[in-house]
Amino acid sequence: MSELPRRAVHASTSVVPLAWLLGAPWTYVQGFLVLACVVVAAAEALRLAGVIDHWRLFSKLTREYEQENPAGYALGAVAMTVVALAFDPFLAVPAMFMLTLGDPISGLLSSDDLGVKQSWVMLATFGVCLAIASVLRVPLPAAIAGAVAATVADGVKPVVFTYVVDDNFSIPVASASAMWAVINLV
Repeated sequence: MSELPRRAVHASTSVVPLAWLLGAPWTYVQGFLVLACVVVAAAEALRLAGVIDHWRLFSKLTREYEQENPAGYALGAVAMTVVALAFDPFLAVPAMFMLTLGDPISGLLSSDDLGVKQSWVMLATFGVCLAIASVLRVPLPAAIAGAVAATVADGVKPVVFTYVVDDNFSIPVASASAMWAVINLV
């Protein structure tokens, strides 16, 4: 599997948070994500049940461990929907960009192995995520917390039983939660 096409598809989902930055009402972004999440969840359920087979495309854009489990694209859609519904756009949008831009950059810098990424890759991921949050004017303590959460979610892929905890879900949820906690609880 070539990493570049997979990472390009990943980065292309930046159009969702970008829509809000370009002036789309947040309720439209939320509605689009809910609709996309429903469609993706249905497609994944049908794929996992063996009813539909989008193998040609699926095999080019997914990893081996996603063949029998929900794929990363579906988990990313769910996570982006969760953060869009649970958080203000000023926190949800940076968290989405940490997934759509930070994760692909990290993936291009590292090997495809499970486990813990190299420290220099995690440092680069932290820098990218901190830059994203800073450019989007997240207060610095919250930006740091969000970048740390995204970096850990991206850099450590635990395997629970035989299921890989996918960073496409954990990055936006962890980073948005961390930023919210610093802003609201600290």
